[in-house]
Amino acid sequence: MVNLVAAQRPLLHGLMKLAGIRPYTVEIEPGTVMTFWVPSEIISKPKKHDELNPKLVSKPSKPVIVLVHGFSSEGIVTWQFQVGALTKKYAVYVPDLLFFGGSITDKQDRSPAFQAECLVAGLRKLGVEKCIVVGFSYGGMVAFKIAELYPEFVEAMVISGSILAMTDSISETSLKELGFSSSSELLLPTSVKGLKALLSVAAYKKLWFPDRLHKDFLEVMFTNREERGELLEGLVISNKDITIPQFQQRIHLLWGENDQIFKMNLAQNMKEQLGDKVTFEAITKAGHLVHLERPCLYNQCLKQFLSSIYPDANN
Repeated sequence: MVNLVAAQRPLLHGLMKLAGIRPYTVEIEPGTVMTFWVPSEIISKPKKHDELNPKLVSKPSKPVIVLVHGFSSEGIVTWQFQVGALTKKYAVYVPDLLFFGGSITDKQDRSPAFQAECLVAGLRKLGVEKCIVVGFSYGGMVAFKIAELYPEFVEAMVISGSILAMTDSISETSLKELGFSSSSELLLPTSVKGLKALLSVAAYKKLWFPDRLHKDFLEVMFTNREERGELLEGLVISNKDITIPQFQQRIHLLWGENDQIFKMNLAQNMKEQLGDKVTFEAITKAGHLVHLERPCLYNQCLKQFLSSIYPDANN
């Protein structure tokens, strides 16, 4: 029987190519590869005999925006409504973090810092020298790590539905409020019932899909379960180990007002902790999946912030 989610992939891939980005695989180091969707103009045009092996031909000519996905799906699925809104004025890069999409490593490190190191190494191999990082949920934690470890590389950040780090107290409190016993139970569902429970807390409006579609989504999007479980374990740190970095970059917190996973009070607390360079904006009638639930308004808010960093890109 055809997997309906997998069957839609060629359509999504086609739409991404029409929007101006194409897939490219980067070897970070032996045993570690990351897949990216990159601006079409920086890689050679596909040829019939060499379609799967394009070559880098140039560096990005526009300001670079890197869209970093969350925990439940790969890059272009997460950002499918944002790519086309940005590619006219910006060079858009959409990576798949390790153990998502085609990205994989034989290393044992499962920390957000290792994801950040590999992602920056990959972007540099793609000719990126500076960028704005847009991070959602798990991708937001990776984005914060990138800005902390490579301050000269990140010009600014937009963060949605994420926090600096998952402390044990935040993890325990959030899971208790949501009615889950562990992060894996919430974020790595194994059944249709579990996936419905995840969607019910992630979205503002109730989403209805037939069970068949839920089953197909589970099969396609929740691969590398063992390694992703280890990523979740690698996220949680002790309260006593948390430090607040002194970010030099501007940071815009763009939130769904009804986010149940990382509630607005966490974002507001983070704004106070990080200081004057942080701005906060809430989008009404949206939950954790704010960029998917209200994409037009999200894109409008995102582009407004980007234009304040890159005013020349809008001329």
